Amino acid sequence: MSSQLLSREVFSGEFIRLERAGNGVARLVLDRPSLNVLHIPMLRELDQALTGLSSDAELKLLVLTGEGRAFCAGVDVADHTAGRVESMIEAFHSVVRKLLVQEAPVVAAVNGPALGGGCELVLACDLVIASEQAKLGQPEIQLGVFPPVAAALLPRLIGLQRALDLILTGRVIDAAEAREIGLVSRVAPADRFIDAVEAYVDSLAGLSGPVLRLTKRTVVDGLAEQLPDAFDEAEERYLHELMDLQDPHEGLAAFIEKREPVWRDA
Repeated sequence: MSSQLLSREVFSGEFIRLERAGNGVARLVLDRPSLNVLHIPMLRELDQALTGLSSDAELKLLVLTGEGRAFCAGVDVADHTAGRVESMIEAFHSVVRKLLVQEAPVVAAVNGPALGGGCELVLACDLVIASEQAKLGQPEIQLGVFPPVAAALLPRLIGLQRALDLILTGRVIDAAEAREIGLVSRVAPADRFIDAVEAYVDSLAGLSGPVLRLTKRTVVDGLAEQLPDAFDEAEERYLHELMDLQDPHEGLAAFIEKREPVWRDA
């Protein structure tokens, strides 16, 4: 059954809502019409919701998306001004840091424009599925500033030259180009976007939550290490953390026995 059909609201702020499904999926929805532009109160709500999820051992997958026709068109320009910028940066970067350290995989479902800070939220997610009508970009340079999160994350995701091309020109790209350069994992037709996201989420939600979290941690941690050390760390986790769980043994047995696995680990 689709995870969307089982969802229930567990946190509702003025500008966001958090929904939980019975299969371990959570959806964090940006809801500030009409373009889901972030401002400090909205960022604080996001931070509160993410704080609550950080200790949730039953969370398999977090989906971040926007209500309406946009994912997020950035951070309110007024919050970049001298009297507010420090508070805005502190609030925004706290949200990004919580996304980056979330143990469960985080999927950005980019239903429309993701610009400026909205694109930076996408960069902080692990997997990205975008509508073919989505647009992504970092236009900050055109206002005489640069995007700090993108400056740190974008070169690691798509390479130095491609990152500089986007950040220094401020150009906005479509979903097809974003997939081509590695910024987007998958692109779906606009008229079937919700169904495509549900199918993608359900395919991941059907897997073992502990194995998903351990696999993500191993892959992400390996990026910070030299290759031999990363290989040794992955081997150690496979033999002495993964194999201490029940689910790997159940998954292997189910494959051999030609049946569906029944996951047991919480």
